[in-house]
Formats: sequence, C-alpha cells, structure tokens
Amino acid sequence: MKIRVFVSLKDGVLDPQGKAVGHALETLGFKGLGEVRINRVVELDVPADNAADALEQGEAMARALLANEVIEDFSVEVAG
Repeated sequence: MKIRVFVSLKDGVLDPQGKAVGHALETLGFKGLGEVRINRVVELDVPADNAADALEQGEAMARALLANEVIEDFSVEVAG
C-alpha cells in the first residue's frame, strides 16, 4: 500500500533553504513574496493489508528516521 509522509519544519525554526529560494525568486522578478518554507514528501510502498496498518508503519518510520521531531512536524496519509 502506498503512503506519503509529509515533513516540515516547526513554526519558529529558521529555514535557510527556504530563505535562499525566496531570495532567488525575488531576483527573478517574483516580487512581494511572504515567507518561503521548504518541506519534504516521502512516498513509500509499505506491506500492509489496510489503511490503519499502513499509517501506523508510516508514523513509526517517521519517528525512527524520516523526521527530527525536535525541529520538524510530520503527517502521514494513504496515497490513493
């Protein structure tokens, strides 16, 4: 079953990559941008027979490796 894990920096955590992208977009003529944040989406095919098991596996993987819970939030969804 396919799942997606969305990982984003928590509010208040500086995002230097987002800052650089925002600056680059402004130099390309995209004026008036607000804050730019860069997030990750990890798509996985997990061995699960139902959505609840797939979500549980995704959350376990996010806590173990995919997200640093000190500075990042995550959410998991079943993809299609």
